[in-house]
Amino acid sequence: MLDYPALAAVAAVIREGTFERAALSLGITPSAVSQRVRGFEERLGAILIIRGQPCHPTELGRKLCAHFDRVRLLETDLAIRKGPDPSRAPLKIAVNADSLATWFLEAARTFGHTAGIPLELTLDDEAHTADRLRSGEVVAAVTADAGPVQGCRTIPLGSLRYAACASPGFVARFFPNNMTAAELAEAPCLRFDPRDGLQARWAREVLDIELDAPSYSVASTHAFIDLAIAGLAWGMQPVQLAEPHIAAGRLVELAPQTRIDVELNWIVAGLPVASLDLLTKAVRSSAQNALF
Repeated sequence: MLDYPALAAVAAVIREGTFERAALSLGITPSAVSQRVRGFEERLGAILIIRGQPCHPTELGRKLCAHFDRVRLLETDLAIRKGPDPSRAPLKIAVNADSLATWFLEAARTFGHTAGIPLELTLDDEAHTADRLRSGEVVAAVTADAGPVQGCRTIPLGSLRYAACASPGFVARFFPNNMTAAELAEAPCLRFDPRDGLQARWAREVLDIELDAPSYSVASTHAFIDLAIAGLAWGMQPVQLAEPHIAAGRLVELAPQTRIDVELNWIVAGLPVASLDLLTKAVRSSAQNALF
């Protein structure tokens, strides 16, 4: 049987980043937190926390914290059935930034008004959010990865559509005639992070080239559009956000009628928890109204 008070201390240190902040969240002294963590590690014969600023979990520590989060979620669900509980644990969800900026916000609003339970959102590229679920960091994810996740169910949501956009000045500077493969190879592009392959995918599908252009890593959906409007680079923009700027002349499409779709899925842990069912219902409804 696991020592859950000690495991709660481990989880608090990892969540808060320091023993001091963990002590505040638990209402005990830092010395008591340290004793619980050290005693738990000694009983297990393994290190659970890598001490630092901030503290990080070892692989075993991460797995134990994921287990603890699921236990708290089940306990919270029992409390929900009994009545309001101000100490409800948040649902940890992984979502890509473009979904959060377009359609997922409505799902979060609906769920929040219905369930009154907070969400702890982790942002990552849509190709990698499922990895957060596989590692136990979250209990559900919006993802482009349709691969199976043990103990979870996968629900197709639809597609988020993208258009390759840049400012009129950028197009005039880098593509003075019809856009060619050589010109695209020299034109700076935007990426969410170094793992973002959406711009490269568009270049392959439209011009049949492997994109190796200068790039700017910008981990923000709205900054993507702002920097494109400013003429810094071109990038793949969610159509829902780009169309008003295209209509106003602030952005133009590099090649009209060459939009691409990213298929999204909702992968959720198969836990018998009412709050997860409510969130899944809200996510499916919002996706049905907004995605292609």
